[in-house]
Order: sequence, then structure tokens, then C-alpha cells
Amino acid sequence: MKLYCTLTRSKREFTTIMRGHVGIYVCGPTVYNYAHIGNARPYVVFDVLRRHLEYNKYTVNYVQNFTDIDDKIINAANAAGSDYSQIANKYIQEFRADMQGLNVLPATHYPRVTEEIPEIIALVSRLINSGYAYEVDGTVYFRAPKAKDYGKLSKKNIDDLEAGARVDINTNKENPSDFVLWKAAKPGEPSWDSPWGDGRPGWHIECSAMARKYIGDSIDIHCGGEDLIFPHHENEIAQSEADGASPFANFWLHNGMIAIDRQKMSKSSGNFFTIREIADKFPYPVLRFFILSVHYRSPLNFSEELLTAAAAGLERIANCLRTLWDKRIATDTNCTQHINEINTFFSSFEAALNNDLNTANAISAIFDLVKFVNINIETAGHKFLSDAVTTINKMLAILGLELPVNKHSSKEGEDEIETLITERNEAKAAKDFTRADGIRTKLTEMGVTIKDTREGTTWHYTHG
Repeated sequence: MKLYCTLTRSKREFTTIMRGHVGIYVCGPTVYNYAHIGNARPYVVFDVLRRHLEYNKYTVNYVQNFTDIDDKIINAANAAGSDYSQIANKYIQEFRADMQGLNVLPATHYPRVTEEIPEIIALVSRLINSGYAYEVDGTVYFRAPKAKDYGKLSKKNIDDLEAGARVDINTNKENPSDFVLWKAAKPGEPSWDSPWGDGRPGWHIECSAMARKYIGDSIDIHCGGEDLIFPHHENEIAQSEADGASPFANFWLHNGMIAIDRQKMSKSSGNFFTIREIADKFPYPVLRFFILSVHYRSPLNFSEELLTAAAAGLERIANCLRTLWDKRIATDTNCTQHINEINTFFSSFEAALNNDLNTANAISAIFDLVKFVNINIETAGHKFLSDAVTTINKMLAILGLELPVNKHSSKEGEDEIETLITERNEAKAAKDFTRADGIRTKLTEMGVTIKDTREGTTWHYTHG
């Protein structure tokens, strides 16, 4: 697999620090309101990256933080006459509800800034001790010019940054380009005790501390929107590598921005939509499919017309699956014609994802297979129909797409599913989690979704 790395501005063969294991850090939301459509894109796109890696037998440690203390959260709490933690907790739950709707897999870890204060203070202290940071009146700043190759991610020149920073001069800084690691407390704001007095973390330092704690000194892939390249990710690199992380991340992946009717999304201009608002008009799977219909690094234009087109595309795939299920149940012919061709479509699908996560071309491979099925379905045998169902379901599962189609099954098929679920439960009881996960993957590829409850394991057809 090759991925485009923002740091090197090149597409490179993907390698891992530890063989078979991948550490991915995705910058999470600042939780002061409902997530908007722009927030959805990185979480959907990099969820596919994770699914593709896991399909290829990598063990993925997927970390996504929550910024649960910030000026915006404090302002929202003050406006609501509430506590900052109540605002943060509410919108963390709302965010996770949207991610569940979008079928984004839960992260391995969801660190929250307010729960990682000791690690953040320890990192700031080390940077002060090594000469990379300094304290003025309870606020700690990072010496940007001292960092090696500062600006290497954004390709910004330190002299130009200093000149631009002088427009808004902070006399407490040694240099205009220095940035905050720890903010001195203001009256009436939440704060934590530190060696420099009461205060709270700066924005950039939180991700460096949490990435190190939950992944390690160096991480395989750091992801986020391109709007985070500077200053957030640039400053993460500077402070992390000053603290000995070399390199901080091997790959930097950034998704393009979303425009509304070809205009920049903005609350002030009124072309601003939350995920929840969109989900009121279009099912979550349609929004996910729409996001994946364009390569993640390209700009994505949002409009109701384009969402309607995405809905029609999903329905075309769903109709094919409905027909396949009907024909599969009705036929008992053993004709094996065209079976081998099915694998070529999946190979094209995999090649697209291996080429810098090109979900647009991966979706094209699904449509090519749907077209091929529709042409040959009337003369197809049971093996062709079964392989086609399995392959389309496998493609959809890797893309994280669940389609609300009619359910069709046979008694034989249901017996097989029940047997697999029993075997999975027995494997879990024996703590053979590798086998249990393998059975769950097989069920997913069969188009079956399972859910563990207190009463036992339930299941339903995801795609048929």
C-alpha cells in the first residue's frame, strides 16, 4: 500500500514501526456543539483506512482524542449557564451518536484532555528543563526558532512566520512565533494546579502528550483535516521531536476541505450544516457514501443534489443485492461460468485502496461488479450468485457501508449463521479472541451484523 505523506509531499510505500501493528492518531473534535459536515469527513475516511488495514491482518491501535476544555467550551457553558464539563459530556455523547450513525468503528482509545493533565504537565516540564520552553507570569511558551526544521510540514519559513506574528505582538514572548504550552488561569475559568501556578493546557500540547501515552514515542500515521497542518500539526511535531520523538509520525495524512454549493462553509454566511441536520433528510449511510465518493485529498463539494445522487447510487447496489439474494435462493444450478471474473473486480477494489486510499475508484469497482452481475445474472449458477453476494458485501464492509435492503434468507443459510454464532460464543468463553474475531469477520463478509446483549447474541442481515 502506498500513502501520500504531507511531510514529504510524496506517495510512499507504507511501512510500520512494529511489524503487523499500526498506531494511528486522529485529531478529535473540540466538543462545544454538534459536529458539522466538515468534521465528518476525516473520521469517515480514516475509518476506511483502519478497516482496510485490519482486513489485511494488521492490528490497529486507533486513538482519537476529545478536546474537552477550550475557550469555545467555556464560552458555550457561560452562555448556557452551565458547567464546562456538562457541555463537553453532552457533545461527546452527541458526537459518538453521529459516529455510530455513520458506522465509524469505535476508537481503541478516546483520551480526554481533562483526564490527561499529569501527562501534559510532565511533558511541559521536560521541555522547560531541556531549554525548549520558558515561563512568563504562569504561562509557558515553546521556543519555535529553537526547534529543528520548524515549518517542515507546512513548508512555511520561520522568518515569514515571525514577520506575520509581529502584527499581533505579545510582549511576554521572546519571539513572535513562539506558541503557548500552558495558559495561566483567568478569573472564573476552570484550571488545574501546575508548577507554574493554576492554569490549563494549550491546544497543541494535548495531542503530543496523548499520542505518546497511548501509542508511543513515534506513531505510524497521524491524520486530520488539511486545516490542521498549520499551526496545530506543525507545533505537535516541534514539541514532540524536541522531547525526543524522532520522528513524531512516519506518515501524515490530511483530507481536503468541504465546500457548500462550491462556497467555503461558514456559519456567518449561513451555509453551515451539522451532521445531525443532514441525517434528518438523508440516511447516515448516504452521507458516508457521499464522503467516500471523492478521493480524500480532493476538495468535496456538498449539495442536496449530490446527496440525492449518492442515495441513488447506493440504491443501485442495494437492488443488485436484492436480486442476487432472490436468485440465489431460487436456483440450484451448479453452473460455474464467470466465477473467476468476480475476483478481478475485488482485485481492482483492493488496488484502489492500496493506491493512497482511493475510495472513489474503489466504489467504481463495486459499480463495475454490479454491472457485470446484472448482465449475467439470468444465466448464473448458485456458486456465481453466492460469490457475488459475498464479494459485494466484503467490499461494502471494508468501506463501512450498511445498506437498508429487504431481508432474504434460506433455512440452510440461517442454520449456518446460528452455528457460527455458537462457535464464536464458545471461542469467547475459552478466551480465544482471535478465533472469535475471525468468525465475526466471516459473518460480516456474509452480510450479517451481530450484536452482543445481556440476553445473548442477536443478528440480522446487513445487506440482504
